[in-house]
Amino acid sequence: MISVNQLVGVSLVYVAFLFAIAFFAERASVRGRGAWLRSPLVYTLSLSIYCTAWTFYGAVGYAARSGMEFVTIYLGPSLVMIGWWWVLRKLVRIGRAQRATSVADLISARYGKSNLLAIVVTLMAVVGVTPYIALQLQSVTLSLSIFSGPEVSESLTISTAFWVAFGLALFTVLFGTRNLNANERHDGVVIAIAVEAVVKLIALLAVGIFVVWGIAGGIAPMMERIDASPIGEWSMDRSRWVALTALSAAAFLALPRMFQVLVVENEDERHLQIASWAFPVYLMLMSLFVVPIAVIGLDIMPAGSNPDLFVLTVPLAEGQGGLATLSFLGGFSSATSMVIVATLALSTMVSNHVVMPVWLSTQAEGAQVSGDVRNVVILARRASILVIIGFGYIYYRLSGGGSALAAIGLISFAGVAQFLPAMLGGIFWRGATRWGALAGLTVGFAVWIFCSLLPSFGPDAVLSAEVFDNGIAGLGWLRPQALFGIEGIDPTVHAVVWSLTLNIGAFLGVSLLTFPTPLERLQGAQFVNVFDHSTQARGWDAALATSEDLMIMAQRILGPDDALSLFREEAQRQGLTGHLPEPTQGFLQTLERELAGSVGSATAHAMISQLVGGTSVSVEDLMAVADESAQILEYSNRLEAKSAELSRTARQLREANAKLTALSVQKDAFLGQISHELRTPMTSIRSFSEILRDTDGLDQAEKTKYASIIHGETIRLTRLLDDLLDLSVLENGQVSLNLDSGSLRDLLEQAVLSAGGDRSTHLTVKYARADTGVVLTTDLDRLRQVFINLITNAQKYCDASKPELSIDVIDMGARVQVVFHDNGTPIAAEARALIFEKFARINDKDGSGAGLGLAICREIMTRLGGDITHEPRPDGNAFVVHLHAQAALAAQ
Repeated sequence: MISVNQLVGVSLVYVAFLFAIAFFAERASVRGRGAWLRSPLVYTLSLSIYCTAWTFYGAVGYAARSGMEFVTIYLGPSLVMIGWWWVLRKLVRIGRAQRATSVADLISARYGKSNLLAIVVTLMAVVGVTPYIALQLQSVTLSLSIFSGPEVSESLTISTAFWVAFGLALFTVLFGTRNLNANERHDGVVIAIAVEAVVKLIALLAVGIFVVWGIAGGIAPMMERIDASPIGEWSMDRSRWVALTALSAAAFLALPRMFQVLVVENEDERHLQIASWAFPVYLMLMSLFVVPIAVIGLDIMPAGSNPDLFVLTVPLAEGQGGLATLSFLGGFSSATSMVIVATLALSTMVSNHVVMPVWLSTQAEGAQVSGDVRNVVILARRASILVIIGFGYIYYRLSGGGSALAAIGLISFAGVAQFLPAMLGGIFWRGATRWGALAGLTVGFAVWIFCSLLPSFGPDAVLSAEVFDNGIAGLGWLRPQALFGIEGIDPTVHAVVWSLTLNIGAFLGVSLLTFPTPLERLQGAQFVNVFDHSTQARGWDAALATSEDLMIMAQRILGPDDALSLFREEAQRQGLTGHLPEPTQGFLQTLERELAGSVGSATAHAMISQLVGGTSVSVEDLMAVADESAQILEYSNRLEAKSAELSRTARQLREANAKLTALSVQKDAFLGQISHELRTPMTSIRSFSEILRDTDGLDQAEKTKYASIIHGETIRLTRLLDDLLDLSVLENGQVSLNLDSGSLRDLLEQAVLSAGGDRSTHLTVKYARADTGVVLTTDLDRLRQVFINLITNAQKYCDASKPELSIDVIDMGARVQVVFHDNGTPIAAEARALIFEKFARINDKDGSGAGLGLAICREIMTRLGGDITHEPRPDGNAFVVHLHAQAALAAQ
């Protein structure tokens, strides 16, 4: 017989093998060579996560105790897969369109991105799956105890369960939370699950083949044994068969781990078409030898043997140590794969819907909080994994680990089945509301806890024997296994029927009595009619967004490289240079979906809302909502209350239309001005170039004169185009400020040197109080450009006999003023209002200016948080540059 140490060694080698497979699969996926990882075969095998230790060990025990009833656990999922076209296809399409990362994410997104609903679903999922995790720990512990011999101390069993839980938590943390994936797909874990699916199928088939041909002697003798066994006596409790089939189908859709592999890990909807027949075939193979193993186990094993372990004890009893080891690895694979994926899914839900909203609410800056948010998410998920597996271990300890595996599994199934009314109601019924879903979930979950979870610990553990017999406070209709005084029903059927019936009743009733919010109605249209407009999402008010803020937020969630790549691709798609696109509605929708893949749709929606502040509605969505007007006549009184809001919206639209009309007039004037400015140098260039080409006999002096004119007009044209581009970038807000610190005196001296190229003006520059120790923290290059433009204007337009420019720095504490005062002719009063407008030129002596310099200066100072003004002086003109306190810091 194989010793426990040898078995542990084999298990460690097997885990290392899975570790290596997962590692290389992750590397292949990162390098773009992982197309085979997302094949239909891998997808189908990943669905085998449904087949846990319950189906590997517990199905045989279930058959030994209840006959053919174990088939219901396979029948429900098979019916769901066969009918994939009606439910699964829609679920996967919605999950991909909404970037849902979990069951909580999907339900939250459907009901107006409600984070309260997401928190409730998350907590329910953690509590509901805890018994299932305990089941896996119990199965591994029991299987190890078989190899330890008949005398196994309780402390050794508890120690084994603890180390199994610790190892599973470690593996999950290592490969499930190494990084934050934008789509929450885990290629390494999925391929490891696919390998485990093959291992447990081979192990169960090997034991079955040995039992049929090695022990029974063939198919015919095996059939004779089955006929002679109590299992062969066909008996059906119809209520249990219907309830358990429906329960297993519901769990297949609602279990967090199943949602992870069915929806989140789905790469192509066409994979469902193949899985619709391949997965039922897999389940058929897994159940093929369940009855023969149970019959042989009952025949050859001693009375009182645990039938859940016949898959192990039958080979051991026949001296087949190698087969028993393979069988142990199959059960080990079933348990570990379930725990890993379930805790990954649950940790994603906890971090996205509990930890992140709470953490963001504690940060005063909200979505603009500094630091890398990804580290917070990853740390939250790692801690959640440890806590969730810890809960499973605690449940295992409290329940005593003595219940049949099937009984524990059914408790968990009934818990997660409470998600089904809100989930299916949300994707098929547009009238479902958030409060209806919340009421249904709360009522159903409370009934499940009272009728199924708490009684699983036994009398006098959590509920007293008095409550079991006489009900809470002596009220007979509040007995956990005879609710409302109805007795004689199987406890499992009793808990399932009452919890789901009250869940559905509360969901329907409250939904009919409450009115959905506009966002709920829009999301309802998106979910119910997903095949009509799955790519059309609710829009944002893009005018309120800032590309820089969105980039900062995206970098902290997606990481610098992924965020920069996303923004650059969008900028290129919009035909823009650089890496900052326009924050259009389409881009904001794309960004929200990308963020949702990492932190969940509710949190992503809240973060975008903090930056943008509002949402807009697409025409398609409005039309979809209008289609249901005939169905909501009973809400006419509430619709009247909305009329005032619609009137305000109409008024805002009229104001926006008026603004657009004004902008159109301004655009026409701008085009007329720029056409004139471009035509003048072009006409001059064309005229003098034709003279040079067509006139014979020009002497060298004339040729040089005309060529100089052409050269000057070319320089003027180039300067005009540069100014136009610079002004356009500034006005559109596409400029990125490069903050730096530097001395104001040094900046002024550099500007004077840069503007001193034309020495023919003989402009004398004097510093009045420019030696004050002022240090600037701003975009020094942009501010230098403002100074150079002002100095150049003084050179060009100061018409004094001895041109002078005085530069004065006035430190006023809260702000700093830099005054450029020349001694030229003062600008006329009627022209002062125009000098900062585009193409405004006052006393342009040589016509070389384009009239854009001061307009550019004004835009730059606006971006720097300051201002520039003109002050009339009797002895000339003064331009004052205002720098506020945050841009000018006095030197200490």
